[in-house]
Order: sequence, then structure tokens, then C-alpha cells
Amino acid sequence: EIYQCDWSSDVCSSDLRIMPDPTFDYGDQNPVCGDDIHFYVKLDNQGKVEEASYEGRGCAISQASVSLLTEIIEEMTVEEMKNLTNDDVTEMLGIPLSPIRLKCAILGLKVLQGGIIKHEGGNVGSSIDENK
Repeated sequence: EIYQCDWSSDVCSSDLRIMPDPTFDYGDQNPVCGDDIHFYVKLDNQGKVEEASYEGRGCAISQASVSLLTEIIEEMTVEEMKNLTNDDVTEMLGIPLSPIRLKCAILGLKVLQGGIIKHEGGNVGSSIDENK
């Protein structure tokens, strides 16, 4: 398996890849700083996360946060993922964050939850043009 790495942010993860045939996927960005994340989730036949991956570019905090998020959601149900909070993300990172850096840290969660809304048939506002 070939792993894609965003060397500009010094983050390299086996979860940093496009997933073929996900159950759901979604992408968005932080327009202020340019961090950009696309999240992919594959659910098993019991509705639990079988696999999660992402692609994206951005600062080390956004990329580390989404990488850790792909690990903690393994075997979670959609309902469990819906209950994840910003506090869960900051606790997972384990470092103090300024309000501006918090936006970087929670982008992955925002994208994951947008994907869930889309998967459940809802409409999701986006800060990017999905026709790119």
C-alpha cells in the first residue's frame, strides 16, 4: 500500500489516502487559513466504522487532529460519531490551543459530521465548491 504524505506539514499517516467506495465522504475547508480536509468512512454491515481515511492539506494541527480522529472512530456507530464534541478533539490532541488554532483542530470533526448529515440525507453548507 502506498501512503500519501503532506510533507509541508510534517504529517504522514497510513490513513492519509483516498478511499475507494466509501459509505460516505465529505470535504470542506477553513477559508480563513486554507486548511482543507476530505473525510472517507466505510461502515460494516452492523453500522460500525470498518475503515476511515482522509486527504487534505493544512497546518500540522489540522492534519494531526484528523489523523487521530480516523483512529478513534474505528468501530464506532454513526450515533457515537454524532456525539463527538470539540472537547473530545482537544482532549485527544492533548495540547493547549488558542481560539484560532481550535478552528484548525476541529475541522476534521466538522467534516466528519458534515459527512454524516449528508449520509443521512440532510443538506450541508460548505465553504468550498464541490464542483471543482
